[in-house]
Amino acid sequence: MGKLLQNKKAIFLFMAPAVLFFAVIVVAPVFLSGYYSLLEWDGMGEKIFVGFDNYARLFTDSGDKFLLALKNSLMIAVFSLLIQLPMGMLFAIILSNGVRGERFFITIFFIPVIISTVAIGQLWGKIYHPDYGLLNTLLRNVGFDRLTRAWLGDKETVLAAVITPIIWQYIGYYMLLFYSSIKSVSADLFDAAKIDGASRIQTAFRITIPLIKPMIKTCLIFSLVGSFKTYDMVCVLTDGGPAHASEVPTTLMVWTIFKRNQYGYGSAMAVIIVLICFSLYLLVQKFFKADNE
Repeated sequence: MGKLLQNKKAIFLFMAPAVLFFAVIVVAPVFLSGYYSLLEWDGMGEKIFVGFDNYARLFTDSGDKFLLALKNSLMIAVFSLLIQLPMGMLFAIILSNGVRGERFFITIFFIPVIISTVAIGQLWGKIYHPDYGLLNTLLRNVGFDRLTRAWLGDKETVLAAVITPIIWQYIGYYMLLFYSSIKSVSADLFDAAKIDGASRIQTAFRITIPLIKPMIKTCLIFSLVGSFKTYDMVCVLTDGGPAHASEVPTTLMVWTIFKRNQYGYGSAMAVIIVLICFSLYLLVQKFFKADNE
């Protein structure tokens, strides 16, 4: 019994720094944001308690920018689920079947993940440039001049122009996660399916995908939560413009707090973002739990 208690003390001693660091960096700011969200405060002057008025403003006519930002994040999440994850899984399944140059292709697909998002944003900003951008230049050269436009300056196209590099950057990330999960499945199962005459499509849907459900769940959580936490790509490409057409909750929150000095109102946005991300996590967990049952 004494040895067990000593082990527990050792475990606590080694965990304490990490737990303390997590509490200071993550937990404390969340509770502080919750406190600030109940105030009308400019960051320096008098704090005026207003209760849940800031939250009410987010979902009324005065908070239409926040509702638009939520809608844009939802669009990013939808395209991530419909394009990013399926393409990542498709590439993983193809590469796990022993394609020639397998390691080379894995490296190539993963390169965008390790490049700074700021650098990628600058790159795509040049691609979208209305005068010398690669996209408009290509359209002119093939005779589609009427399709050229200021992709990041047009409210009709800006959101799609922002979503495209976000999806492109992280396809390789999800591909690698799916690939590692597929490689952990016993090769005997795939050999048995091949002997039984199963096609590659049948093997993928009846063996591969069911056996990597834990990784699918993880990727769904990363994708959904990441969509509502998106900031850097939008900030670099458009900073939420034009006229808030590409605004997401994080960019609107930063703009509200640091440019308009509305710390209470901006903190209410931060709390809603945290609650949405946590709710999405619970929703995915519940879905897969029900599916397993």
